[in-house]
Amino acid sequence: MISTLTRILDPVYRWRLVRQLRDLPRPRHIALVMDGNRRWARAAGHQDPSVGHRAGAAHLTDVLGWCERRGIDHVTVFVASTENLIRRPGSEIAAILSTMDRLLSDRAARTDNRWQLHLSGRIDLLPDNTRNALKSAAEKTAGRGLPCHLSIAIGYGGRQEIIDALRDYLDDHRDQPLERLAATFEPDEISRRLYQPDQPDPDLIIRTSGEIRLSNFLLWQGVRAEYYFCDSYWPGFSERDFLRALRTFGRRRSRAG
Repeated sequence: MISTLTRILDPVYRWRLVRQLRDLPRPRHIALVMDGNRRWARAAGHQDPSVGHRAGAAHLTDVLGWCERRGIDHVTVFVASTENLIRRPGSEIAAILSTMDRLLSDRAARTDNRWQLHLSGRIDLLPDNTRNALKSAAEKTAGRGLPCHLSIAIGYGGRQEIIDALRDYLDDHRDQPLERLAATFEPDEISRRLYQPDQPDPDLIIRTSGEIRLSNFLLWQGVRAEYYFCDSYWPGFSERDFLRALRTFGRRRSRAG
């Protein structure tokens, strides 16, 4: 009875949320920490965490569709950190990577795909087959004038990104004295050397699964972003949850003027 009532009322509630968004500011760039795949699988009775990772990867297609309908044309998703690649069991990481490269390869090959793919992170840390598949998918979408941009943060760490940018800066100016570099150094020197320097900073960062922490994600770019923490596990993150996040963002930005 409750589930039937929910199915009836949910479209009405989503319609109400959409109406509330009409006069509110909207984000241009959303970043997503897709957390809770393993816990979702366990809650559904599955012992194999790869079931959750497959469901989570498939769900990304739904979320991109919601973004398109709301006029959001930049999305960054946190797939795996550098710490994940080192600390999680090899079988689980292999499942995550194979699931993601299949998803992105299939998307890149679709004639109706509207999302240009970008890779963000230490791609050199990935297995050769995964790295090559991801690079091939990104290359297929490049130069086609696609209106939307999807950045895949994989083998990614925010601190490492800043360190890499600083190293690039020092290497570019290795013939200059450190005293002069220190006196003239500006934040833009870091910004233009990030993994994806041409992408706008995120306006809204959403993390699912009830965890309230940054986990080394977009530390530099997220300095002015709004954060939204949602209790739903990523595969269960609904359009209702998504619209609530947009409403919270819009209300915060309206108050900020």
